[in-house]
Amino acid sequence: MGKKLKDILYKVPVTEIHGSTDIVVQDLCIDSRLAVAGSMFIARKGTALDAHQFIPALADEGVAAVLCEDLPPALKDDVTYIRTANSDHALGILASNFYDKPSENLILCGVTGTNGKTSVASLLYQLFTKLGYGAGLISTVKNMIDQREVSATHTTPDAISINALLKEMADAGCTYCFMEVSSHAIHQQRISGLNFTGGIFTNITHDHLDYHGDFKEYLNAKKAFFDGLPSHAFALTNADDTNG
Repeated sequence: MGKKLKDILYKVPVTEIHGSTDIVVQDLCIDSRLAVAGSMFIARKGTALDAHQFIPALADEGVAAVLCEDLPPALKDDVTYIRTANSDHALGILASNFYDKPSENLILCGVTGTNGKTSVASLLYQLFTKLGYGAGLISTVKNMIDQREVSATHTTPDAISINALLKEMADAGCTYCFMEVSSHAIHQQRISGLNFTGGIFTNITHDHLDYHGDFKEYLNAKKAFFDGLPSHAFALTNADDTNG
């Protein structure tokens, strides 16, 4: 399902481009081991690994384009290099564009909180399914595309996987999608580019501080999800939680 690079760069914050954007990208890839000829590789800086180190080898192997925060010293003429300030943020927008902005074709509801995300998202999915609506689910336990189950690997998958799932849901005739949104996913911008119809906050406790550092940062990550909702979206909160 190749897409023109210039089309999937729509609204991506770009600081520099070397090469043509009038080329076809066959797929998006964040794992250097899975990149093939025609792929667009998105280089990200992780806590343990900086994927920018793989760019020269992948360029030699025939990737069509590279999106990165730092350009390599030597640029190949047959590869398009796009520099951006934040690869994680750009990835979400790229993925949404590549899969035809599937979240805009669904009523997408995100559920966040320390506890209860899976229960709330799953109950909503089951409720709307029983009411006769086509619905999808993205959760820790499993992902559902209407009545078809897809195995889950993370509470919130990476941006490419999310948009691929949402595209399948939209193509399958689903109207709704209920999705767990973890604080890790918010902080890592895995939900960047998604058009949420609403958000639900369950609660927050002093968990995950090994990742966020302190409770304030953890709370800010949750808050960022609601701050990023579009103006038309709804927000439901747990009135019994003092941080709601």
